[in-house]
Amino acid sequence: MRYPFDCITEFMFFETGVEQSDLILIPGGSHPQLMERATELYHQGMAPYILPSGGPTSHVNSTEWEFLRDVGMRLGEHAILREDRATNTFENARFSWKVIQEHGLVPKKVILVCKSYHARRALLTYQTEFPMDATFYVSPVTDKTGTTKDNWFTEETKIKYVMNELVKVGQYFAHHIPNWVNRERD
Repeated sequence: MRYPFDCITEFMFFETGVEQSDLILIPGGSHPQLMERATELYHQGMAPYILPSGGPTSHVNSTEWEFLRDVGMRLGEHAILREDRATNTFENARFSWKVIQEHGLVPKKVILVCKSYHARRALLTYQTEFPMDATFYVSPVTDKTGTTKDNWFTEETKIKYVMNELVKVGQYFAHHIPNWVNRERD
């Protein structure tokens, strides 16, 4: 069945295939599914490092980074880089880029593991903060809310998650468009 909001579904629930990459990034969160997917990709040999990002939050009794690291450690993960100060998605991207530089890494290809309904905003945010020549593969997960491409429009709570993300895309990125155009010309 086709709905008038199908274009929102296609835009917000963005996903790509994944290829061998230099790094797996997680833009914060208190959802174990994020690190579970990142660890799965790591064990498949898709990248040598995982960089979860996230500072203190009321959703867990630690930082988001510690929460995600602990999930990864339970799954046997040891190649986890640390970014534990970020309080929003822009800081996740910005501070992750600093950690990457501090480790002397020059990622040309990265995998972004994020919540399914956060995929578009997460991708745009990391593209804003990373060099233009970085290629991003997006591997979204269904988080503990159960919000998916196929059901987001069936419950008020899930509609609210997706529509809040859609509003944030417009609010966050309108002023970045001229910067992207100028970066491309340089």
